[in-house]
Amino acid sequence: MTDWNGGLPSDIDYMFPARPTDPEMRESASVWIFEENGKFALPRVGIEAQGAVWDTHRYDMNVAFADGRVLRESAVGRSQSPIGPSGRPDTLGSDGLTFRCIEPFRRWAVSYEGEAWEGTVEEQIRAEFGAYADAGRSKGLDGRTRVPVSWAVELEMVAPAWVQDYREEKLAGMTERERADAGSMGYGWRTEHCFRGSGELSVAGESQAFNCLGSRIRRQSVRPMGAFRGHAWMEAVFPDGRAFGFITYPPMPGEDPEDTYNNAYVWTGEKFLSGKVRNAPFLRRVMPRGDDVSCQIETAEGSFAIAGETVNATFHMGNPGVNGFNNQQGGVKFTWDGQTTYGMIERSSPAEVCTVIL
Repeated sequence: MTDWNGGLPSDIDYMFPARPTDPEMRESASVWIFEENGKFALPRVGIEAQGAVWDTHRYDMNVAFADGRVLRESAVGRSQSPIGPSGRPDTLGSDGLTFRCIEPFRRWAVSYEGEAWEGTVEEQIRAEFGAYADAGRSKGLDGRTRVPVSWAVELEMVAPAWVQDYREEKLAGMTERERADAGSMGYGWRTEHCFRGSGELSVAGESQAFNCLGSRIRRQSVRPMGAFRGHAWMEAVFPDGRAFGFITYPPMPGEDPEDTYNNAYVWTGEKFLSGKVRNAPFLRRVMPRGDDVSCQIETAEGSFAIAGETVNATFHMGNPGVNGFNNQQGGVKFTWDGQTTYGMIERSSPAEVCTVIL
């Protein structure tokens, strides 16, 4: 039997009940939500809470439609109390974005009510979206609008947790390089879960109910980013219940690719197999859609080939949060043994290794 919690205790999925003593400690929750037919996605909706500024939490909210329309809000908001209706620390919230743990490692609810800047993924790639939005705040520029956005989803986890456990007791025996890579993931613990769910999305007064699938990520960790050198990360669950995921970093100059951070898994529906990704699709072409991001996962029990093509993309060019790299957060249409699904992709690379294709 596979441990659904990935070896972590159930109550760890609740939030810190109060400000952590370490000012660098982070509490983070995020989801990547995909409408089941690919009509739209909410790629990386998340909250990053940090001990040093516990009264306010940064949050990000993205909606990406198949035609390239993008809605985005990134702000620092007033923190909600972690103590929810259950009397437990089941809530992580900032302004109108709320994550709530209903049953640890099994069921969560996420909702948003607020506004977002509206534009296109092509504008993001041209580095116009954010700058224009910032100017619009003070100058009221024509052509850039704020639209009301609200949505709510209920999520049920459908595969075992994929865990990166880098708590202090787990770091013994690591090399300096391994410790630096662990720090980029976060000194502490991090977990991912594939889910299915349903909800309702409303944009500018137009509402639609939807079924969805995607990934939920939780972490409590200290995360120094100075050694971060880019990454490729994908995950998805398929109609028959199988799932896969990986995170890897590009090799440093002169580094043996076998020594770089490379963590992958395949869930067969019965077994959780650890492995490595081959031919990782690092960000080299910045394009709104249609990039080939196929990959292969190697495990001790076989190799699994998964085809993928990017859809529902968002980009953050020169993102200061990832060392000024270009950053993609979006969706992929995956195919595996004749099955098709939608899942997440996040990639970051220095601008000098990226070619823009519009």
